[in-house]
Amino acid sequence: MSLTFSFLIGLLTGLRSLTPAAAIAWAAYFGWLHLPRSLVWMGTLTAVVIFSALALFELVNDKRPTTAARTAPPGLVARAVLGAFGGACVAAALGDGVAVGLALGVVGALAGTFGGYQARTGLVKAIGTRDLYIALLEDAVTIAASFFLVSHL
Repeated sequence: MSLTFSFLIGLLTGLRSLTPAAAIAWAAYFGWLHLPRSLVWMGTLTAVVIFSALALFELVNDKRPTTAARTAPPGLVARAVLGAFGGACVAAALGDGVAVGLALGVVGALAGTFGGYQARTGLVKAIGTRDLYIALLEDAVTIAASFFLVSHL
C-alpha cells in the first residue's frame, strides 16, 4: 500500500513540484509522518518554512505567461527529482524499500507532469475558459490531495 502512496506523491509532484514536498515537511513537523533519522530534517521548522515559501512562489509563478511549460527540460527534471524525493520519504516513513519508493516517485512525477499538462490544456479548450481558472483549480486539487495523502499514511 505504501508503494501506491509513493506513486501518488510523485503524481502530485508532477502537478506542482514543491507542494507535495511542503506537505511532507508539514506532516513530519506535526508528527503525522515519522521519517527515519536520515530524513528527520524534513520535520524541522526550517524545512517547513523553506518548502512552504518555495511552493508559494511556484504557485504564483505558474500563473505568469512567461513561465516555461512543465514539460520543458528544467521543469521536468525538477519534478522527477522532487518526485523521487517525495516517494522515498513516503516509503521510508512507512518502512518500505526506499529505492522502490524513489523509482515510483519518479514514475508518478512523469505521469503527473504529462497527464496534468494534457488535462489542463484539454479542460481549457473543452470549457473555453481562461487557463488561469484551470490553473487555480489544479492548485487547489494538488494542495488538498497532498495534505490528505500525508495525513493518512
